[in-house]
Amino acid sequence: MSRPCIQDKNIRKCTCTYHHCARKGLCCECISYHRASGELPGCLFPPEVERTYDRSIEAFVRAYSGKL
Repeated sequence: MSRPCIQDKNIRKCTCTYHHCARKGLCCECISYHRASGELPGCLFPPEVERTYDRSIEAFVRAYSGKL
């Protein structure tokens, strides 16, 4: 059984700081968009890295390489 995205509920927890994004709170669309671009969604990054808007896999690895 699948559950539809609930944008108003998701948006309260969304840590993405790009407020003009049409996909904000629509997690399934956000993930699909970033995956198609070879990126990861902002919610997977620590806040200080997320604010740079560098969604690359390389930025993700750099952010967490010293924390694992």
